[in-house]
Amino acid sequence: MRRQKSDYVIQTVTNALRLLEEFRYAEQLGVTALARRLGLHKNNVFRLLATLEEMGFVEQIADNDSYRLGTACLEIGQAFARTRTLTRLARSALEALSRETQETAHLAVLDGFEVVHLDGEAPRQLVTSRVRIGERLPAHASALGKVILACGDRTEWERVDRDWIRGSELSALTDATITDRDKFFEHLRSAAGLGFALDLEESACGLCCVAAPVRDASGSVVGALSVSAPAFRAASDAMHERLVPAVTAAALDLSRRLGAAA
Repeated sequence: MRRQKSDYVIQTVTNALRLLEEFRYAEQLGVTALARRLGLHKNNVFRLLATLEEMGFVEQIADNDSYRLGTACLEIGQAFARTRTLTRLARSALEALSRETQETAHLAVLDGFEVVHLDGEAPRQLVTSRVRIGERLPAHASALGKVILACGDRTEWERVDRDWIRGSELSALTDATITDRDKFFEHLRSAAGLGFALDLEESACGLCCVAAPVRDASGSVVGALSVSAPAFRAASDAMHERLVPAVTAAALDLSRRLGAAA
């Protein structure tokens, strides 16, 4: 009988990776803060940091003795993008989409019930939305997440309902976030029919977004492309006449380059 992979987990490695994950939303952290967040003794945290520093994954800040991510993390991230067909082919699509719309373009995938922004491109606009590479958002509050779910495998909806919503309301990021279960699935059905999804200030006040699905050679949805714009430049007419056609065309072109049927 084969052993479960969890039987082979090395706790020290797990703790080191948990430590690195704490820097996802914090630019710098000290030993005490990390020990508290991880539930580990400070001596253990210091040993983990010393090892990671030796390998270049963290570096100590001389001014205050806190730590921040090191250049090795950047190199690993760049290697990830370089060796993945999706991110490699999407780079030119993001550049062209941002140039055409003069708005910020993103590529994202679904991880569990969150959207992970893999890459992005911002225009040379005075007022624009920022690039969110590496950041996560709840799928229900993001055009990217909604379109991946809407246009993907319908069995995923059942899993979302069972494991994520679980009979309760969805969390609200703004007053416009869809929190009602029935309205959310109604929204998914509409997006599936249209082939795109909108985020009208649902993830952040003053920010609107349109996203379209990206498919691979098997026809499966493997991610999505989006364009985000300040609400004052993304009124209904501008959204549907300018941004929706650009995003859907870019996603279709990228899908074809990944081998999807026309």
